Amino acid sequence: MQIRHEGHIATPLGFYTDGLHAGLKRFKKDIGLIYSDVPAQTAAVYTQNYFKGAPITVTQASLATSSLTQALIVNSGNANTCTGKKGIADAYAMRAATAAKLQLPVDYVTVASTGVIGVPLNLPRVLDGIAQLDETQSNGHGFQEAILTTDKAVKSVCVTIELDGQTVTVAGVAKGSGMINPNMATLLGFITTDAAIEGVYLDKLLRQTIERSFNQITIDGDTSTNDMVLVMANGRAGNDILCANHPQILQFKAALMYVCEQLSKKVAADGEGATKLIEVNVTGALQQTDARLIAKKVVGSNLVKAAFFGEDGNWGRIIDAIGYAGVPINPDTVDIAISGVTVLKNSEPVIIDEARDLTPVLKAHDITIAVELHLGNEAGTAWGCDLSYEYVKINAAYRT
Repeated sequence: MQIRHEGHIATPLGFYTDGLHAGLKRFKKDIGLIYSDVPAQTAAVYTQNYFKGAPITVTQASLATSSLTQALIVNSGNANTCTGKKGIADAYAMRAATAAKLQLPVDYVTVASTGVIGVPLNLPRVLDGIAQLDETQSNGHGFQEAILTTDKAVKSVCVTIELDGQTVTVAGVAKGSGMINPNMATLLGFITTDAAIEGVYLDKLLRQTIERSFNQITIDGDTSTNDMVLVMANGRAGNDILCANHPQILQFKAALMYVCEQLSKKVAADGEGATKLIEVNVTGALQQTDARLIAKKVVGSNLVKAAFFGEDGNWGRIIDAIGYAGVPINPDTVDIAISGVTVLKNSEPVIIDEARDLTPVLKAHDITIAVELHLGNEAGTAWGCDLSYEYVKINAAYRT
């Protein structure tokens, strides 16, 4: 696998992107387009919040007809959620305008939105923005900027692999900084690939990958109304069609997992007000689902997050989160290490010089918590960030 540092969401063959300022936000780009010049197998997962944004309803309708699409239209600055029948009509209008512009069937267009909940969408500005988007551009950075809200930076990944003698590219972009505690999907994540793959298998593979990547991050415990991860595979690379029995399927799985994991870590590191990226690795569990749940409970604990913001290695908060995760453990056999410094062995404290051994690693941006349960052979990982004063400031004044 080769990491393409210069690559972006429009790097895979046959994909084009653009992003511009339509006026939904004061100055920054707020509308973006992904376009494939041929129909692409498409799969998506969505928020489990009962209040779903109107764009999710429209995207589900498009994919209910066929697994093929050619375009995604997305806006930021307004979630178009809890906006009633008008909101649904506006989301369908975004789909229709994009289809007309690109001369596509309406079902070949998917829709996404992110931003403030409960505010009617300024549809004239959106439609004007759609008219200005250029489907012949490979403006990857412009698209990436157009999907951001409180994010401090764009989040993108691009890799290439060899399949059947052909170069295959997998690229992804995500937005998300707050209101992040996904379930089946997260925030907004878009993945493009020029690989040829069966539609049903792509859907299955995306769901498996999401469980070990996007669903393993948490910033503030809130699951957004507009969460969506969508992947488009247009087959332009010319490889043999991927399926469960393809001899090189493990390489494609690894590439997709890498893209999703890297995007997940970038989202966690860019959490609202975050100063540290926290990774929790749980090993020795009876079940993989147990390990993933414990890891997410630890990284999602506000007490753990606050401790690491204060650079306090209070492992008591970690052991507490392990204990209330609701999965089987032996309270006498747990080991904990913080960035390589063992603080608990067989559930008993390890005597260390905190100023010498622990304080230096707590000052780093990246912190790793290792938990060994000594019960089985399963493992799981989760990512999150610390909880700072800035998080409260951002969210106290989110609409102002």
